[in-house]
Amino acid sequence: MTYTCTVNTPLGKMTAAAVQDKLSGLWFIGQKHYPAVTSEWTENREYPVFETLRRRLDFYFSGQEGQAWEEEQAASTERNAKGIMAGISVPKMDLYLAPVGTDFQKAVWEILLQIPYGKVITYGEIAQRIALARGLTTMSAQAVGSAVGHNPISILIPCHRVIGGNGKLTGYAGGLDKKKALLRLEGRFLLKNKVLCYNNLSTIK
Repeated sequence: MTYTCTVNTPLGKMTAAAVQDKLSGLWFIGQKHYPAVTSEWTENREYPVFETLRRRLDFYFSGQEGQAWEEEQAASTERNAKGIMAGISVPKMDLYLAPVGTDFQKAVWEILLQIPYGKVITYGEIAQRIALARGLTTMSAQAVGSAVGHNPISILIPCHRVIGGNGKLTGYAGGLDKKKALLRLEGRFLLKNKVLCYNNLSTIK
């Protein structure tokens, strides 16, 4: 059974989904790749996972996320190494993520989880990391882009921190306006549809 509820955020309403004690989905209502409602969905606003999610989103949108990343950098790295299927803890909150996808998609989402608050990475860089991990010489940035676009847990798996090779803001399932708002919240400077000085900042290691 999948429990669902509607969550209010400063950027609009979102649909959250949870299976057992893990968050399996978080989508802006009406976004691209919004899931089809099935008979397995049961609305339960009071489900404990959603109570934690609301606190987690309040924490993020209040601007406290940056400090949390600094305080928990070492612990976060250790948690991420365990992998999505083991349950990844979000800093400061007892919330675990369980996105459903292919092995390739999960490999991409693992990398997204390692992008620090306020930092960005390009699709090409993610492709290089995937290729290296798989012993390949190249990997399609377009394939990476598709996996990023199908991320089922917006904000918490931060696909909004992925940009084009020239710093350009490319598509975001929730809408480019929301991607801009999230990056500005995290302190990124934008000019029209580009991130300024992104290549002067460290990304994930």
